[in-house]
Amino acid sequence: MSADTLSDVLEAVRLKSAVFFDVDTSAPWAAETPNAAVIGPAVMPGAGHVIEYHVLASGTCWAAPVDFEAPPVLLRAGDVVAFPHGDAHVMSSAPGLRGEEDLERFRQPDDAEQLPFLVNLNGGGAERAHLVCGFLGCDARPFNPLLDALPRILHLRSADDAASRAVAELARLAVKEAKDRRAGSGTMLSRLGELMFVELVRRYVETLPADSSGWLAGLRDRHVGRALNLLHGEPRRAWTLDMLARETGLSRSSLVERFSAFAGAPPMQYLQKWRLQLAARQLADSSDSIATVAERAGYDSEAAFSRAFRKMAGMPPAAWRNAATGKVGVRAR
Repeated sequence: MSADTLSDVLEAVRLKSAVFFDVDTSAPWAAETPNAAVIGPAVMPGAGHVIEYHVLASGTCWAAPVDFEAPPVLLRAGDVVAFPHGDAHVMSSAPGLRGEEDLERFRQPDDAEQLPFLVNLNGGGAERAHLVCGFLGCDARPFNPLLDALPRILHLRSADDAASRAVAELARLAVKEAKDRRAGSGTMLSRLGELMFVELVRRYVETLPADSSGWLAGLRDRHVGRALNLLHGEPRRAWTLDMLARETGLSRSSLVERFSAFAGAPPMQYLQKWRLQLAARQLADSSDSIATVAERAGYDSEAAFSRAFRKMAGMPPAAWRNAATGKVGVRAR
């Protein structure tokens, strides 16, 4: 049985990092990234959702959202900023600057070994900054509890601790790969991007205040964390609320109340959503029949599974599989 819910979720939502930009700047400068829904098809074709993040290798700069109001964030060397929900944003030498939207800049080349893209933003000034910008793909549907739990802006400051040093080392390796452009740099940068994001999430969890709520905070809660580990460790088990309550040492009502406060849904409803997420991955990655996938998801009939899947994913299982495998001319009924 798995005892690592976060790893389970990270694996099931299929993280993949494929695109990097190596950005060298001199003030004044501004680089604007449109909403992920706009650039996703260009930067990472086939990804369900795109997360953008930026590592500041040297200098200082500012990060600010475009789609919603929030104060600009000052980044210093070693800092990382991420926009997990794909919000449009601006990276700039000073707050208040805006850049030009250029979708062609984000199109992935046919030859992945051409990565990273090299970008020079020369404003003519003496103040310089060097960034490595990454794009991470993942499955946002039908159910991604991690994505829902992350903030709109995730800013992690450089600090003298093990977690910060790990992020800094990954960033240093990414900068070196971007600079050296050796054979295989595209693949290396992709793996580094995945590792960097996982480390960012882990550090974010570790720095959450003790009174935090939400799914990630639930991982640290004695009772809710135990329940999540059990459900993720054996998702096919015929769990009942009574069984889970006994395993976590809570009454039924206390478990439902506490679990719902952190995870946003009662345990059995959460389990159903997670089983459907696993089913979605099986549909995309295997040739198993829909009836087989339905049985693994805990449904007695293919019809009941199809109804539940369509309600959550917005399309029936067959249409989901066709869309995930790239078959054309298929529409949800």
